[in-house]
Amino acid sequence: MAALRKAAATLLAAASVLLAAAPAAPTPHSPLARETFDRLPLGPVTSGRDWTADTSNGTLTVTPSSTGHGRELRLRTEGNGRAFLVFPGLKPPGNSFWARLRLRVDAFPTAPDWAHWTIAEASGTDSPTLVRPLGGQYAPTDHGNFWGVGSDLGPTGDWTAWKTSAPATAAKWQCVEFHLDAKDNRVTVYFDGVEQPDLTVSTHHHGGTSDPFVFPAFDQLKLGWQLYQADPTPSSYEVRMDDIALSTRRVGGCGA
Repeated sequence: MAALRKAAATLLAAASVLLAAAPAAPTPHSPLARETFDRLPLGPVTSGRDWTADTSNGTLTVTPSSTGHGRELRLRTEGNGRAFLVFPGLKPPGNSFWARLRLRVDAFPTAPDWAHWTIAEASGTDSPTLVRPLGGQYAPTDHGNFWGVGSDLGPTGDWTAWKTSAPATAAKWQCVEFHLDAKDNRVTVYFDGVEQPDLTVSTHHHGGTSDPFVFPAFDQLKLGWQLYQADPTPSSYEVRMDDIALSTRRVGGCGA
């Protein structure tokens, strides 16, 4: 009997060691918002489950998916109008979050020179700083539109750190991700699952003044389209979006 008790004690101790050494099960990501548009009626729309709209000379319309599955959102603007989905009250833990969406821009501006456009803008009521993790600019010197992370109204000024290594291609679906990481006020962008390191900005590495780039306490994200210059060419813009997910962890689903 004593031998059996000793053997049982040895097995229990061994099991405890194995359990302690085993890696912890991964914690599932915590979704902040999600929209596929499949449950919304076809036609003009001004709100969804987790979002409202912000428009000026712009419209949001739910349409059948151009890829043949479900529904998607078509955003259309005239001139330098805007059309955004607005996700309010985010308050992400640690002031950091991930976003993923499928995106298609029919055409980018070719005039005026240096025309600037925004697709994503994060903000907070504690600071005037606008963080633009997804946008870009028409650069006549390089004969094209290029993606870039940017900011406005904060201590670093109004800037878009566009890179010729990230050309913006019209009329093409892309799966786009960005990560806002408050530990170093870092913005990281991914296209079709591939990180774009040239687009990364952080506290002391950005496109503005010599002041530190610092996030506001995020409580809102806007996704859509805005062009800031008057009388652009073309005179109207159409953007399609689908499969939007905001989360405390990377959602994935973009390929690589």
